[in-house]
Amino acid sequence: MTPFNQFCQVYRERVNQTLHEKLKHNEHHDKRLSEAMSYSLLGGGKRVRPLLVYGAALAVGECTPLTDTAAAAVESIHAYSLIHDDLPAMDDDDLRRGQPTCHIKFDEATAILAGDALQAIAFDWLSEPLPIESTDTVSEQLRCVQILAKASGCLGMVAGQAIDLAAIDKTLTLEQLTQMHNLKTGALITASIQLGAVSTIGISETQLSALTQYAKAIGLAFQVQDDILDVTSDTATLGKQQGADIANNKPTFVSLLGLEGAKNKANALYNDALAALSIFDTHADHLRHLAAYIVKRDF
Repeated sequence: MTPFNQFCQVYRERVNQTLHEKLKHNEHHDKRLSEAMSYSLLGGGKRVRPLLVYGAALAVGECTPLTDTAAAAVESIHAYSLIHDDLPAMDDDDLRRGQPTCHIKFDEATAILAGDALQAIAFDWLSEPLPIESTDTVSEQLRCVQILAKASGCLGMVAGQAIDLAAIDKTLTLEQLTQMHNLKTGALITASIQLGAVSTIGISETQLSALTQYAKAIGLAFQVQDDILDVTSDTATLGKQQGADIANNKPTFVSLLGLEGAKNKANALYNDALAALSIFDTHADHLRHLAAYIVKRDF
């Protein structure tokens, strides 16, 4: 097993354990709601955003209890966004991660409420009192809350989703498409990196700025590669409906740049991400490998 594969295995297990423990310790008054939350949050996924949290923390220091909480919180926000994105009023998808979407498995009302609950619980986790033995401070904890709130709401992911819905059957310029995905996909990926960095002790503003530039590059590259895979892959491999963007008449990087142009764009963003990490030593290698994992995936 390569060091990167070992990193992915160890920290996927670590965030999954954190998610299980945190869900277990939160009492739910409605069993069906609890089941829908667990179904969407624990039912698979590559855990890319938590891996970015851990990778950023290890690039500049060590993982702390706040790092674990941040990794769990960002994954909870991601799960909520997928539930709502799949709803009939939005993308109307029946398949997610190879399984029925939350509103198909349960019902539409339960799916909406599960998404609402997962959004709220992420901030509950982040604002819980820190362990006595933790080296994190309340100011770092508050900064993490602010980072995730900004990236998740009307200044980030939700704004991108609104633009995406409004763009159906319309022609966007490359600049407009880029802005949309910088918000819809990139904001939460950037937040993941920033959360990991802030959860450590003594990060400099120079380091945080470099990591943010890295995150912006891979955040956009993630979406470019998604658009490529929507054309070149299949439903069984993707775990979601292949060709959905074309079917919904949505603008994509492939529709604007062509397949080869989109591939060139993804590679250019990958190189930008590596360049942003030039100030870091080998402790940032996990982030370098994650950039390749995101941009060059063919699954």
